[in-house]
Amino acid sequence: MLSTALSSHAPARLPLRVVVASMVVMWGTYFLLATIRGAIVGLELEPEMLWRRALVCIAGIAVTFVLWLVLRLFEQGQTWAKVAAALVFALPASVLIAQINQWVFADIRDKVEQQVSEQQGFKIRRDESGNLLVDIPYSRFETVDGEAPRPQAEEDGLTLTLKSDPQESWRPVIDIALGRYFLLLAWASLYLALLAGAQARAAERREQQFRSAAKAAELRSLRYQVNPHFLFNTLNSLSSLVMTGKTDRAEEMIQSISRFYRHSLTDDPTQDVPLQQEFDLQRHYLEIEGARFPDRLRTRYDLPRDLEEARVPGMILQPLVENSVKYAVATSTRPATITLAAREEFGRLVVTVSDDGPGVPAGTGHGFGIGLANVRDRLQARFGREAQVVSEPREEKHGGGYVTELRMPLVKHGL
Repeated sequence: MLSTALSSHAPARLPLRVVVASMVVMWGTYFLLATIRGAIVGLELEPEMLWRRALVCIAGIAVTFVLWLVLRLFEQGQTWAKVAAALVFALPASVLIAQINQWVFADIRDKVEQQVSEQQGFKIRRDESGNLLVDIPYSRFETVDGEAPRPQAEEDGLTLTLKSDPQESWRPVIDIALGRYFLLLAWASLYLALLAGAQARAAERREQQFRSAAKAAELRSLRYQVNPHFLFNTLNSLSSLVMTGKTDRAEEMIQSISRFYRHSLTDDPTQDVPLQQEFDLQRHYLEIEGARFPDRLRTRYDLPRDLEEARVPGMILQPLVENSVKYAVATSTRPATITLAAREEFGRLVVTVSDDGPGVPAGTGHGFGIGLANVRDRLQARFGREAQVVSEPREEKHGGGYVTELRMPLVKHGL
């Protein structure tokens, strides 16, 4: 499972629809703001400019898409590489958009210049050589006396001639390109921020996968520790029956072992099982031990119907029941009762395994060693600090013996 989690990683990428949506939103916002600006300025040619502006925005989306294809090559690189790529490749992209803007608006530029000049009180026109002519009426000039000078060269106004310079044609392109450059950088910043968020979420998912895989591996390892220990005990018991000539009981025990393993090995060691199933499994085990101690082993089960579907780790009670058999039945000459009980307490599940035997012999150590440690580790791996294990001798007024209490969240139907 861990190897599957490790091999399932894929580089975190933004969905194509998110990338395209960011481009459409950016250029749509630009289109809206430019249109509002034109309305505020009062350009009468605004309807005629709308489709041209829309065409430039569509071209801008296409160029931005190409820029994105280039930036994708740096998605898995360092942050400085992504930023450097955005700064470098946004520059030619902005020049291309500016040049497209000039081509689209070339046939309407003179009309716009004429309209703006009329609003300012002068006229702009071009001669056959392409030079720009500016006609300024005398009314635009005032002297100290409030009279306008009237040169003899012209009766109605003054004409200024601005000779065209081939190099001047690049200035509007550069001016527009600078504005589009910062627009593209704004989009690149948004894209890198969205990408960083996607990569962070992917890292969180990978971390969760690692945790889940490690947790499953731990649960599987702890669960598999139970099986060899149980098999060792049952084979010893079976050997004792065979050596003492109790073949009928040995045959009965073999059948019980078969039922027990058929029941236990069908479960996924990392999955929880219904509490009813766990009780049934321990009933099979105690039947096996009952063939060994027919006169001394007694059992009692107390499982409320409303807790039958409560989920617990599979075979979580096995080490506890084994300990009760070992210390309450095998070492005693009088009958002993092993009790499995469950109850709900303040919304939590409480499961107990108890016996009325002589208790733990001196020098054995509190907690039955490896068996109880396995139970604690499995519960902690499954529920963390929400689970608790308490193991202690029972008071004499309750019959003596030993009791182990498991407290865990009450989970039903795998939720």
